[in-house]
Amino acid sequence: MPRFDGFVPGRFPLDAIGAGGFRFAEMSHKGSIIATPAGIRIWPVTRFSEVTVESLQSVLDEADGIDFLLIGTGADIAFIPPALRDPLKQAGITVEGMATGAAARTYNVLVGEDRRVAAALIAVD
Repeated sequence: MPRFDGFVPGRFPLDAIGAGGFRFAEMSHKGSIIATPAGIRIWPVTRFSEVTVESLQSVLDEADGIDFLLIGTGADIAFIPPALRDPLKQAGITVEGMATGAAARTYNVLVGEDRRVAAALIAVD
């Protein structure tokens, strides 16, 4: 299976999660990812405390094509603070935090329904 090297354009469901990474588009990646309508890219975040508005800039850059952002917060659910939620809301994006497994499954359903969704997913073991 080819290794993911930073960005793959296009919209893809996630085929597998766990073991510290993700499989999608016949590729695998160890580490966190952001999936937007434009494509899937590496996200250099390893824990929820590292999530910042700046780390979500690729989502904000595509705000015109995104209605909903799922943040996979790792193995456990974490509260999305106003410092993250408010800038996304101002850009017209509703945000929801949930454990990464649940976020990935929800993302796949919404992509299958052709919804305007993005996901920022912290890798889990």
